[in-house]
Amino acid sequence: MQVPLSSAQILEEDIQAVVDTLRSGRIALGPQIRAFEEEIAARAGVSHAVACSSGTAALHILLEASGIGPGDVVLTTPFSFVASSNVLLMLGAIPCFVDISRSTLMPSVPDVERALARLRSGSCVLPGESAPCDFSRVKGMLFVDVFGMPAPWEELDLLARQEGLLLFEDSCEALGGRLEGRSCGSFGVGGAFAFYPNKQITTGEGGVVVTENPEIASLCRSLINQGRDDSGTWLSHVRLGYNYRMSELTAALGRSQLSRLDAILEKRNQVALRYQRLLGHLPGLILPSPPAWTDLPSWFVYVIRLRNSGIRQSVMEHLLSRGVECKPYFTPIPLQPFYAERFGHKEGDFPVMDEVCSSVLALPFYTDLDEASQSYVARCLEEVLSHATL
Repeated sequence: MQVPLSSAQILEEDIQAVVDTLRSGRIALGPQIRAFEEEIAARAGVSHAVACSSGTAALHILLEASGIGPGDVVLTTPFSFVASSNVLLMLGAIPCFVDISRSTLMPSVPDVERALARLRSGSCVLPGESAPCDFSRVKGMLFVDVFGMPAPWEELDLLARQEGLLLFEDSCEALGGRLEGRSCGSFGVGGAFAFYPNKQITTGEGGVVVTENPEIASLCRSLINQGRDDSGTWLSHVRLGYNYRMSELTAALGRSQLSRLDAILEKRNQVALRYQRLLGHLPGLILPSPPAWTDLPSWFVYVIRLRNSGIRQSVMEHLLSRGVECKPYFTPIPLQPFYAERFGHKEGDFPVMDEVCSSVLALPFYTDLDEASQSYVARCLEEVLSHATL
């Protein structure tokens, strides 16, 4: 049996939506994009959404529109896909990593408070720099809904307001998630969603900024469209911008998929629950679970942890040999070669992240993953764990 790591759910209605848009003759800057933005904004419970070419593009323009720039310091997580830190470097800002909690795989609010206290002390030297950091450079916090599980946004929002900092929500993995009665993407200055094929819904490539701030939304619209103004004059460029536009085809696919998001989230939740049942008795595993503050998780991937990280390679090799695709998820951002070289990060700087990253393993997970395939994955895991030192 072959079980892929992920698989997008593409139905006939999705194909028809794209075909109808192709036949309309309007395949860029048209009504599908505007409708998709309105529907995403309504889903996130915010007033504005700006569709763009990727989740990375969404984070980039959200930060730029909010004034993040060269030399600014932004607190963030070391345990994420690298894009959440790359967007800071793209603007000349400095990521200040805060180690994560073992239970949530996110920085805890007390750890963020301690990091701010160190920065305020006047003696904190940032990696890659020689002099202590002036606290006036600390401008914001960018955290991530890891694996579709909401971060503690209500507490982080309160902390950001108390400290006079901007809060950015990377919800690229968490469309539809909810906490404290609010949707992911609705906290802080704004948030970003992404629609890569392994996400809850897909547009192939694509992303969107969500925000309550009309000025930021307007700036984002300009930035994605080569810096054009809103006068309607096509060759009037008032600022440096990018070609980050979403196409009508992409938006049409997104609208079709978004119309069944609730059903998709329920299916993915059932897949996660089946894994909990199938794997719960296996020794040596730590299974994922939503944080206590979560109203509705938005399962993105299913990532287990091995209590003995030393067996991960052999577990992976066995699963792959049996046709079960799996991957370590994530690789530490600070230890990526580019980051380590630029900032001097090394193993041991973030001990909990090191421990977690050495033990994580993503199993096959997607909306239409059936019970027979999951049972096969569980049997293959049991085979290798029965002969391993746990």
